[in-house]
Amino acid sequence: MAIQIGAKSDSGFDDPIGMLKDCHRRIERFLHILWVVAERANDRALTDEEAEAVQSALHYFRVGGQRHTADEEESLFPRLRAESTAGNFEEIGGLENDHRNANDLHATVDTLYSAWIAAGVLSPEDEQILRSSTEKLKHLYQEHIQIEEKIVFPRAVEMLNSRTIAVIGREFRARRE
Repeated sequence: MAIQIGAKSDSGFDDPIGMLKDCHRRIERFLHILWVVAERANDRALTDEEAEAVQSALHYFRVGGQRHTADEEESLFPRLRAESTAGNFEEIGGLENDHRNANDLHATVDTLYSAWIAAGVLSPEDEQILRSSTEKLKHLYQEHIQIEEKIVFPRAVEMLNSRTIAVIGREFRARRE
């Protein structure tokens, strides 16, 4: 990924909530690529630049996106559930459902883009499915990220002690080794 002069550096393992937010920015950038190309490249082969950008985005979601989901579902969400009283974290179930829906949509997008790159063309029906799937992902992530950044992450910072945050950070690091 290109370095941007003056940009805030990514959070480290000592700030796992910050890492999740940083990942959201990457998700938004890569999803934008998938959405824009699907909207603009109708009835033609992808340019080399488009194909390269799409392949980078697909790779990100295969690797980084899956790791992000694991960071939330295996490290953060279980601890929030354990700390919450009276089940006041109903949002988590919805977020986990979003993850499953996103995985299904990503599989469709990955398959169609891979076919488009390999064959140079998609059928009009497949183009429509691709546009629809990227649009659904765009809306899903907009709502999902809002819930996490406005409700879940602030509660996590408030509820989880520094030892728990440190353990979460170590788990994030282990997923990346």
